[in-house]
Amino acid sequence: MATYKGIQGFTIQNLSADPSNPIEGQVWYNSTSNVWKVEEATTVGAWATGNSMGTARYTFGGNGTQTAALAVGGLNPPTIGTTEKYDGTSWTATGPLNTARAYHSSEGTQTAAVAFGGDSPVIPGTTGATEDFNGTSWTNSNPLNTIRLSLAGAGTQTAALAFFGRDTVNLTSTEEYDGTNWTSVNSGNTARRYLGGCGLQTAALAVGGTAPPATVINQTELYDGTSWTTSPASMNTARYQMGVVGTQTLALAFGGSTSTPGGGTPAVAETELWDGTSWTSTTSLNTARRNLAGAGTQSSAVAFGGGGTAVGTTEDWTGAGAAVTKTITVS
Repeated sequence: MATYKGIQGFTIQNLSADPSNPIEGQVWYNSTSNVWKVEEATTVGAWATGNSMGTARYTFGGNGTQTAALAVGGLNPPTIGTTEKYDGTSWTATGPLNTARAYHSSEGTQTAAVAFGGDSPVIPGTTGATEDFNGTSWTNSNPLNTIRLSLAGAGTQTAALAFFGRDTVNLTSTEEYDGTNWTSVNSGNTARRYLGGCGLQTAALAVGGTAPPATVINQTELYDGTSWTTSPASMNTARYQMGVVGTQTLALAFGGSTSTPGGGTPAVAETELWDGTSWTSTTSLNTARRNLAGAGTQSSAVAFGGGGTAVGTTEDWTGAGAAVTKTITVS
């Protein structure tokens, strides 16, 4: 009679704990939980609900990775400067912004981030204030040349990009940050606010938002470090106030709203994948929401916060093809 070892060339391991780095196809017996387990690749991406933030919020900044994310400022309400770190499991409060704000952008990593623009409770409200984060505290830097809120961003702490947004009107203005100063560069094509953005200073993605006169759009624009180009491919679901993470060629967009501002602004859960050429719909968030933030990549992301009434809900995304540990059930 054929045996597992005879077929596979090795025996099934009896382990007291799951292996730290299992390989796809590996099978083992967990003697502590008394179950059989296997490591296999996912066929469809999925969202899993995790632990909520300590401070619920919406219209705030988010950056970093799935296991090292940063939530910055927002509305509780009132407007807050509260900053929290996510380790892939739980959230921990850290040093707050010097200027409490909402409707801003934050880019970079959990230990080297930059926050810019937004709406502050300090008159006149709309701000160009910029702050750098060192993993513990925020330090004021030089402001944007064009003050704005509801903008998008991309890049790192020393090579960031601020684009679009609104002051008294919707903007196409784009600025590059070198870690100290902002420099105005070529503007985008379609003035918009409440959009999503991701990527690098030299390879950024702008998508969705609202354009005059308060029209929800699904248009995609690409920045190459010099100029913006409008892509012929649009999102399947026109939306704004969504989360967008990843790169210019591998992005993930999730949540947001499909109604014009003032029209009830219903939240959606739709998630879409961008491959550099087209958008494809995939598994939706478990909780529909708008005004949320996110961090990570197209294959490994985290969505957090949002709402019209502040929530702290967190969801982790595992993309198709990722290895996951599953329990083998038998009857």
